[in-house]
Amino acid sequence: MRQRQPLIIVVSGPGGVGKGTIVEALVKRDPNLWLSRSWTTREQRPGERDDAYYFATREKFEQRIAAGGFLEWTEFLGNFYGTPNPETTQGRDVVLEIEVNGARQVKSLLPDAVLIFVLPPSRAEQERRLRGRGDADQKVAERLRKAEDEEPIGMSLADHVVVNDDLERTIDEMLAIIGHRRHAADNAAQISPPGEATSDHPLRSS
Repeated sequence: MRQRQPLIIVVSGPGGVGKGTIVEALVKRDPNLWLSRSWTTREQRPGERDDAYYFATREKFEQRIAAGGFLEWTEFLGNFYGTPNPETTQGRDVVLEIEVNGARQVKSLLPDAVLIFVLPPSRAEQERRLRGRGDADQKVAERLRKAEDEEPIGMSLADHVVVNDDLERTIDEMLAIIGHRRHAADNAAQISPPGEATSDHPLRSS
C-alpha cells in the first residue's frame, strides 16, 4: 500500500474563539496528530503554559525571518507571530494554529492544506473569553474590531467552518472532518500514478 503524504491541518479564527484549547484537545485525543508550536514575541500571559508558544525575543524572531525559518509570519498588535517550517513528524498529520493572515499565507503556499475556520457562538461570548484570559480593555476592543474584518476573509478561504459553542462537540466535529480527509487522502494515494506525489510538500516522505 502506498503511503500518503501527511495532511497539514490549519486551525484558524479570530482571537478569543478557543483555537489554543481546541488544538491541544485534538492532539490529546488523536495520537496521529502533531502540533507545530508557533513562535511569538508577545509576553507570556499569567497562568499560560510555557509550551503554549515558543516565546522569543524580537531579535531572535527577526533572525529566524532572515534565515527563512518560517512557513508564515505576521505582525499583530505590535507582536510577531510565526509558524516554523515543519520538521519530520514520523508520518503524523500536522496541526497548525494560526491567525487569519497566516492562514491566508499557508493556503497560498500549500493549497492542499485543510483550513478549518473557527467562529465564536456570539460576539458577546468572544468578548467574555478575551477578558477571561486577561487581555487589557484596549486589546479586547482591537481584537473584536479585527474579528469583524477577519471573519469574512477566513470563511472565504476555509474548507470547513466550525462554531465553537461547546468544546467537546467542536472537537468531535473536527476529528470527524480530519478522519474524512484522511480517508480521501488514503484513497487518492492508491490511485495516483507512481511518482506523482507532490515534490514540494513540506513533509514529503524520504
